[in-house]
Amino acid sequence: MKRIRLVALIAALMLVAAACGSDGGTETTAAPDVTAAPDASTTTAAPAPEEPSGDAVEVRWFVGLGTGGNPEQIAAQEAVVDAFNSSQSDIELVLEIVQNDVAYDTLSTQIASGNAPDIIGPVGIRGAHAFNGRWLDLQPLVDKTGYDLGQWTPEQVDVWRTDEGLVGLPFGVFPSMIFYNKALFDEAGLPYPPQEFGSDYDGKPWNMDTVREIGRFLTVDANGNDATSADFDPDNIVQFGYVEQWSEPQRFATMFGPGEMTNPDGTPNVPAEWREAFNWYYDGVWEDNFIPNAEYEGSDILAAGNPFDSGNVAMAHTHLWYTCCLAGVDDWDLAVVPEYEGAQTAALHADVFRILNTTEHPDEAFEVLTYLIGEAGPDLLDAYGAMPASEEAQDAFFAAQDEAYPQGVNWQVAKDSLAFPDIPSHEQDMPNFLKSQDRWGAFWSNLASTPGLDVDAEIDALLSDLAGIYAETS
Repeated sequence: MKRIRLVALIAALMLVAAACGSDGGTETTAAPDVTAAPDASTTTAAPAPEEPSGDAVEVRWFVGLGTGGNPEQIAAQEAVVDAFNSSQSDIELVLEIVQNDVAYDTLSTQIASGNAPDIIGPVGIRGAHAFNGRWLDLQPLVDKTGYDLGQWTPEQVDVWRTDEGLVGLPFGVFPSMIFYNKALFDEAGLPYPPQEFGSDYDGKPWNMDTVREIGRFLTVDANGNDATSADFDPDNIVQFGYVEQWSEPQRFATMFGPGEMTNPDGTPNVPAEWREAFNWYYDGVWEDNFIPNAEYEGSDILAAGNPFDSGNVAMAHTHLWYTCCLAGVDDWDLAVVPEYEGAQTAALHADVFRILNTTEHPDEAFEVLTYLIGEAGPDLLDAYGAMPASEEAQDAFFAAQDEAYPQGVNWQVAKDSLAFPDIPSHEQDMPNFLKSQDRWGAFWSNLASTPGLDVDAEIDALLSDLAGIYAETS
């Protein structure tokens, strides 16, 4: 029988790293990966689940560490639960949806009180770090049931092998790319950004220098002056050339090359390429003025926190999950990420469903998990805006996307971007993860809100603070 319990509905657009699909997360809500640390002093336990009807085994599905909370996604998840419960009588699947900003607290409290759910997801790489050590190894259940891992490449499966075992099975992927507003390029008389890796832009390398150059030309003040003009007014900008849409520092910096955030000796690290990245970004905000600062980004000019969708931004670097939140700009398309020193890196978000190792019903939970990524997979992937990890399913997914975006989007950009992932991931684990990520977030916020900074000094301060945060776990 159908019984769905919504603990809380997502109500508002969260501005920082909102991820419709991933960790990361994506909806008109928060990022696939929310990084607020659980605070036991302010956490209240979620209501205890009701007893399931009859003799059915209850399996609880917790949504909140990533995407899944906007109204359309809730409806799709409800339909999935309804269909599963109607198809058999041995398992009763119960859906629990918690707001992203309290999901970590809620789940922590549930686990501590012995009232943990069974399945968590969709959740990305970063979203799961706070609960490392609590994930069930799925390999014994794969072996027991003969579940076919051959539907994916070995590399895709191996992404989810950790010290805890096989903690997830491939499901949804969200490569990063450049979303661009065709109308603004047309108005400026500029060619569109390239859609093939290794291509030039108008006879120049498609690199970060070129992004800066055309970004300035595409940035316009209220008097019609672009940012290359001596008459340009940076206090009265009405159109920007570029934005890091719902980003965070590591994801942005990965365009300059992937890197390790922790040295082999356990100390924090900021790769040299990332120093270049943060200086490029800061100059773009405060000197070249083609990237909005925090005040502009939150203004009505930029849709109060959804900049690219305002129609007043020419290029946005973000992930495929951003298709969730495009309503105000119609004529957009996709381009490949720019080069840095000859290399291109498309940061990758990926979502799976996981099972907590506290589950009392691993067999039933695994049956539900394989249903979610199998029979229910197409509906959920569509609701989450997630590209299927299975190549065979991608054409059908993008055919559905064509119906939603009839202007004609070159989805091949997304497919090709999977060949240029960030290894190591920008969502890699760190000691004292949530507190460390919070410090990274404060650094990022400072870059966007404070003029006159010495960026390298800010990076040195970040490293110093992270060293102390790392040491708290030793």
